[in-house]
Amino acid sequence: MERVTLDFPANAVIHRHPLTVRVTDMNYGRHLGHDTVVSLLHEARVHAFSALALSEWDMHGYPSVVADLAVQYQREARWPDALIIETAVPEPQGKALTVYQRILQRDGEHIVATARVNQLLIDANTGRPVAIPEPIKQALAQARSA
Repeated sequence: MERVTLDFPANAVIHRHPLTVRVTDMNYGRHLGHDTVVSLLHEARVHAFSALALSEWDMHGYPSVVADLAVQYQREARWPDALIIETAVPEPQGKALTVYQRILQRDGEHIVATARVNQLLIDANTGRPVAIPEPIKQALAQARSA
């Protein structure tokens, strides 16, 4: 079986978001469910962009769509574990924002999961991807250097 392996770009972190595993996040294996992992990642990504005065539904006039998602599950988390989700966005190449995230136990030593999402900004009139606007690139660069 081929496994997904992702290298988290620690030098491109733009945001850290604390969360706690809720009892409703548990699956019948009594650990954090895979579907909930994706929801927690989305929640943290929205907070990361919001901290830069950006929103996924309006990135300088363009809504974003997720083109693909990869998740590498590395460790179980259970209720009531305290977690931190780090969001990293390297400098955009082409028409995609590549967003990496990793879920850490609050101690920072144990990785629960690492994920990568490619997001495209879409021209509402044509339905086609557009180049990442310069103000978005600048906001991300400032966050990476902070």
